Amino acid sequence: MTRTESPDIAHIARPYLYGGEEAAIASALSAGQYNHGALTEEFEQRIAAFLGVPDVVAVASGTAALHVALLAAGVGPGHEVLVPSFTFCATVQAIVATGARPRFIEVDPGTCCVEAAEVLGALTPDTRAVMPVLYGGRAVDLAPARPALDEQGVTVVEDAAQAFGSWQQERRVGATGEVTCFSFGPVKNLTCGLGGAIVPRTPMEADTYRQLRGLGIIESAARRAETTTYTVDGFGMRVQMSPLNAAVGLVQLDHFAEAETRRRALWRAYAAALDGVGGVVLVDADVEHTVPPMCAVRVLDGRRDEVFRALRKRGIGVGVHYPPNHTQPAFAQWHRPLPLTERLGREVMTLPFHQHLTEADARHAADELRQVLAAGAGR
Repeated sequence: MTRTESPDIAHIARPYLYGGEEAAIASALSAGQYNHGALTEEFEQRIAAFLGVPDVVAVASGTAALHVALLAAGVGPGHEVLVPSFTFCATVQAIVATGARPRFIEVDPGTCCVEAAEVLGALTPDTRAVMPVLYGGRAVDLAPARPALDEQGVTVVEDAAQAFGSWQQERRVGATGEVTCFSFGPVKNLTCGLGGAIVPRTPMEADTYRQLRGLGIIESAARRAETTTYTVDGFGMRVQMSPLNAAVGLVQLDHFAEAETRRRALWRAYAAALDGVGGVVLVDADVEHTVPPMCAVRVLDGRRDEVFRALRKRGIGVGVHYPPNHTQPAFAQWHRPLPLTERLGREVMTLPFHQHLTEADARHAADELRQVLAAGAGR
């Protein structure tokens, strides 16, 4: 194993805490906040203010956010949801959980994000929702497809698990008018430990999300404490965000400007260090508008797996985000040929990326990648 600038570079991703999270959890525990309550509501209000939207509904995970949003959109058996195959399996599992079927679509190789033309070409009479994945935190613009989607009554549910804090033109992702779902998992731009959130389009939609996340019960927890009964008015799950997770998220939100600055600086360090290196291409993160959660590259000429193994031996924590879902056994019944996605599945590799790293660490990892690529040149 070669020398690394710091041991942190052996990790592809690590949670980053600012020091106040432990005290925030202890305070919540001492106040008896174990179930959904005031801290979760404060977190929702703070996230809404950050995004510049009227309301946000917090849930237990990003996957739960997608599931709840799809159910609220009326997605169910007999429906199709257009979704890129190039995403984490959680995206697809949320669709399958509704009883609908995923219709896998291609992404642009330069950004790994879906484009409006691909959505328009994949629409069928059974399409009930489109789930663009904001890969690498990059916003997706489906405006050219909007007239056709509106005419058919198709809901856009953004999987913005990687995109908290990113921008689409002058607005934060989440404030662009679509149903948007965030994840606050351990290695996201903002972590709650585990958690997620949905940005509703209307107050009625927000009410539906809250009912679905709370076992179908109409009344709030505060209201139920004052009455002798409650009303279950439909299907629901128990996927509220815990106040303990909200306590962590509130501390993280206080420091988000630091996260935004450091993550962009780290991505730019990689981009500068890899500029002109043959055999590798950066996935375009549009870093001027994106708070990047990772740095993904495409290793060309069929060398990704070889380079992956060599870097791991050198102590560089690389990963693959993601194996295409249409090739997974669980989703085999919905397989369709997607040559661009299949190529990306053979090429994409992610480099170490988290706030414990320095820009010197990024340059070192990039140099190790350059050496590995050069070692195999001309074979």
